[in-house]
Amino acid sequence: MNLTAVRALKYPNFRLYFSGQAISLIGTWMQRMAVSWLVFKLTHSEFMLGLVVFAGQIPIMLLSPYGGALTDRHSRYKVLLFTQISSMLQAGLLAAVVLTGHYDVTIIIILSVVLGIINAFDTPARQSLMINLVDDKKDLPNAIALNSSMVTLARLLGPVAAGIILSNFGEGVCFAANFISFVAVIASLLLMKIQPEQRKPNKQDIWEGLRDGYGYLQKNAGIRSVILLMACTSFFVMPYSTLLPVFATDIFHGNVTTFSWLNSISGLGALGGAVYMATLKPGKSLLKIIAYCSAQFSLSLILFALTGFFPLALCFIMAAEFGMLSQIAASNTYIQTHVDENMRGRVISYYVMAFQGMSPIGSLLIGFLAHYFGASLIVCAEGVAGVIAVICFIPYFKKAGTENLHGLREKILRSSTKLKPSENA
Repeated sequence: MNLTAVRALKYPNFRLYFSGQAISLIGTWMQRMAVSWLVFKLTHSEFMLGLVVFAGQIPIMLLSPYGGALTDRHSRYKVLLFTQISSMLQAGLLAAVVLTGHYDVTIIIILSVVLGIINAFDTPARQSLMINLVDDKKDLPNAIALNSSMVTLARLLGPVAAGIILSNFGEGVCFAANFISFVAVIASLLLMKIQPEQRKPNKQDIWEGLRDGYGYLQKNAGIRSVILLMACTSFFVMPYSTLLPVFATDIFHGNVTTFSWLNSISGLGALGGAVYMATLKPGKSLLKIIAYCSAQFSLSLILFALTGFFPLALCFIMAAEFGMLSQIAASNTYIQTHVDENMRGRVISYYVMAFQGMSPIGSLLIGFLAHYFGASLIVCAEGVAGVIAVICFIPYFKKAGTENLHGLREKILRSSTKLKPSENA
């Protein structure tokens, strides 16, 4: 076995984080799948599917910059512990109302909004904490890639487990299982030995900090371009998953098992992308990987929408998810390895806003359009929009790559100048 592909696991804190999150995220994906199926079962409406996704993620769009600024002011570890406990309580409440039968679509929407608010603070804290879990910062890209692998493995296993439970026990048991799964991640956080974060006390007003984060992005073309492409992908292409219940029942004439297959094969493709990123050799151009994989995601989605043959559709959706996950992991790695430490939380919050915040708006729009024009046509249009976005961003990526080379050359020259006096001595 090539141990260099899992070298970040040698750090105890990262091992704890990895194992705890792996269990918890399986429950998270079970809940996501169960919510989508429950809403579609209650309403049979593409628009309501989009509305529930919108309600659950729009708080991320509105609050994640604030969450990132808060993370830069306070302990990332404590913020993450608080948000994980809050997520556990939300899952428990959702399980209680469904198991007792005291629920409707309105209650599901309200609880989705609550989870969205929690995630607006949870995601920036979780992403920013990553650098504190590895002692050697050279292993940070590997830790990010392994984290992506763990997330996508949960995407593979969660829908499989959800499909079995939904078929035999119902949605409430899925929600209860998610509630229990949070015990693992909370326990792992409590067992960690995190060194005090070496940061200067930040007494800056939070909103002023947000403005500084925006100004920082304006001066960093590479990070800015990566975040903007992610925003386009999140808005135009990623919301296709909102319509998977429609594809399962109306396009492929299946049931909850068909829906489970679509989600599981999607997870398998994403896992392949995560493994690809974990085994990526240093020195590869992340900007090229982002562009290529984004194009693969969009093109594969077009083919998925156009085929009515279920086995072939599974192949296309697997290829699409491979591209999507690779784009996400490469974007995250590029940002984490190029951002200044004092701006990390704020910049990541803008990335989270682009990644998870634009998706709800897209989901609401996609659900509305699919109601009138059909799921297949709209998903195909999503893929076309994604291809156009990649083509538009290629010149900016080339410019950013050139600027990075110039910046590296200037650093080398400055280092050489500093060494000259000691050499003469």
